[in-house]
Amino acid sequence: MNSAYSSIRRRISSLRRLNKILGFEDHTRTEGVYLAIRRLKRSKCLEQNQAVGINHDILVKMIAAQPDTLAGTRNRALLSLSYDFLARRSELVAIRRDDLKFTPDGALKGMIRKSKTDQYGRGRLVFGSERSAKLVRKWLRLKPAKIQPVFCAINHGKCEDRAICDRNVNDIIKRSIVKVKRCERPSDLEVSGHSLRVGAAQDLLIRGYDLAAIMRAGGWSDPSTVSRYLRFSQHNIWK
Repeated sequence: MNSAYSSIRRRISSLRRLNKILGFEDHTRTEGVYLAIRRLKRSKCLEQNQAVGINHDILVKMIAAQPDTLAGTRNRALLSLSYDFLARRSELVAIRRDDLKFTPDGALKGMIRKSKTDQYGRGRLVFGSERSAKLVRKWLRLKPAKIQPVFCAINHGKCEDRAICDRNVNDIIKRSIVKVKRCERPSDLEVSGHSLRVGAAQDLLIRGYDLAAIMRAGGWSDPSTVSRYLRFSQHNIWK
């Protein structure tokens, strides 16, 4: 069996739900299944594949590597805001102009209306740096005001009235990491649309923020998920 342990557990959970909905007897709770899961857990490595975090130093180089084009200006703002907001790809592409507000101190704040852990849309307040505020302002001056999605699609050098998809975020990050030269960096095969979120969480840990603050910033509901990201943080407590 080549599937990961976590994948098998999710499938068993789905089967249990289907059995309950359809009124069938649930054979996934038998002693045989329980023992099989225990054997599987002992035999398989429980480590899940995880995107490598992109930390602040690499982020700055990725932003600087963008071309002076319409797409390059958009991508600078996207990379910076993705890191500052610790945003998931789906959250990032859903941001609309009305969700952002520039603050008197030169930074900005935003509202994540809905997320993976907030399906009922209670919302999450997020904050961006002065760097992000400047990059977003520059992008918004180029983007037509009538287009509400902040990170809209661009076709043949023109903005379209639709948001980019979450796969586009993944591609932008991978292409951007390749452009970073003359420094140690992860490869494009190691990063994903999640890497800026992971890297920002790791940087917050290094700066001394506790788990509760990191969870609040990134909209996590499960401490074990955040702990998994932080496990590979380059944080030497003896220095």
